[in-house]
Amino acid sequence: MREQEGLRILDIGPTSSTNINFLTAMGHSVYMANLVEDVADPKWIRSEADAPFPTEDFIRENLDFGERLFDTVLFWDTADYFPSELRTAVVRRIHEVMQPGGQLLAFFHVKPESGLQRYHLRDDGQVDTQFAAEAEVRNTMTNRQIEQLFHEFASYKFFLAKDNLREVIVTR
Repeated sequence: MREQEGLRILDIGPTSSTNINFLTAMGHSVYMANLVEDVADPKWIRSEADAPFPTEDFIRENLDFGERLFDTVLFWDTADYFPSELRTAVVRRIHEVMQPGGQLLAFFHVKPESGLQRYHLRDDGQVDTQFAAEAEVRNTMTNRQIEQLFHEFASYKFFLAKDNLREVIVTR
């Protein structure tokens, strides 16, 4: 992100003024989408336990970016808080709205935890966390499941991160 100016960045997580300031100071435009908060909205909760999540409606309402395509997506640990059918659909939609060669950063929990974190980018390349809201990780994924989730992308690279998170860099 430091090598280019004018990137379009999609930050999918709790809104961070730190990230907005950090990215816009580098000359990038930022679009924010807090999907974990959106999925918890009562209108998406089904009264019957076996009723399917209204995935298409959710995608249409929360991930319509018009004609915008993004160079970078900060997906954070968002996928861990979704029902599996929504997780797959969101990743498919992200693939559609990313520029070829674009990159995505995602974190995945190694073990179930509670508490949604807000992630803050720093000048030294590190990321700080801050408690954002009560939320339960719905399920943790294996490396193979993560590979399958991003199967439409050109490549992915796994890194072992701290604090029981796996870091994955994905290229469109």
